[in-house]
Amino acid sequence: MKKILITGGAGFIGSHFVRTLLADGYEEWAGAHVTVLDKLTYAGNRDNLPDRDPRLTFVHGDICDSELLLSLLPGHDAVVHFAAESHVDRSLESAEEFVRTNVTGTQRLLDAVLATGVPRVVHVSTDEVYGSIDEGSWTEEWPLAPNSPYSASKASSDLLARSYWRTHGLNLSITRCSNNYGPYQHPEKLIPLFVTNLLEGEQVPLYGDGGNIREWLHVDDHCRAINLVLNQGRAGEIYNIGGGNEQTNRAITERLLELTGNDWSKVRPVADRKAHDLRYSLDETKIREELGYAPRITFEQGLAETVTWYNDNPAWWKGVKHGVDTRG
Repeated sequence: MKKILITGGAGFIGSHFVRTLLADGYEEWAGAHVTVLDKLTYAGNRDNLPDRDPRLTFVHGDICDSELLLSLLPGHDAVVHFAAESHVDRSLESAEEFVRTNVTGTQRLLDAVLATGVPRVVHVSTDEVYGSIDEGSWTEEWPLAPNSPYSASKASSDLLARSYWRTHGLNLSITRCSNNYGPYQHPEKLIPLFVTNLLEGEQVPLYGDGGNIREWLHVDDHCRAINLVLNQGRAGEIYNIGGGNEQTNRAITERLLELTGNDWSKVRPVADRKAHDLRYSLDETKIREELGYAPRITFEQGLAETVTWYNDNPAWWKGVKHGVDTRG
């Protein structure tokens, strides 16, 4: 039986990847045993994963714990590294945990991979490492110019990961994705924050004039792309994963108001974020041409289904958002 270890597997994107693995949604890993390592910080939630599955081993632990990593990794065929601190606003308040988890955690994981002989690693990153782009789209060769402590810590981890390929010959690939959305996303992020506020009758805080532009990709499409890179990607290569769907924050807000039956009176303008990147845009030619990737879920369909999920699952998000157990 194949074995795969997922760091940060109780978070939003990692848990989607794990649930799909356990449902045999990725043919190459059908029947595989899945080990999840997660510290269960505020963004990690054990409820994102099945309660009982004979093919799932959940380990509550820290990616910076070298001794734990050395005990867990032997026998695994691959590691997909999702574990990261990921919220820009939190990094503006305090960068220390971002450096510890994203940089030191990645270094200790890669050292443990080398020591235990795990044959394949995918390091999951973000388009934010490129900075901001007024026109055109970033290729994988674009210089890194991160503008927040969060994105700087991810850029640092990317460079570390690449160095382990170049120096040690580690069979490692890096993915950089655009903004994700979908079910089980923590309500600190824009779409679930706005949806849950509107479902509770509260206003939504819109930065500045709402003109910041992001590409949006459903989490299922992102995870399918990661699986393609895991199985077919070349060692030492970086793969951009974009949605090809640019939206201003204002346009997102308008659509969410419509989907929840609200109007602009529910919008509360707030001061813009420090060094707020204006626009992100990925050139994903490489992953399309090399690996045959293409998104399947349109933004209109995915956003409507996401709003429906949050409407139908208040027990999950109220507990996460307000820190109380609402399951009864």
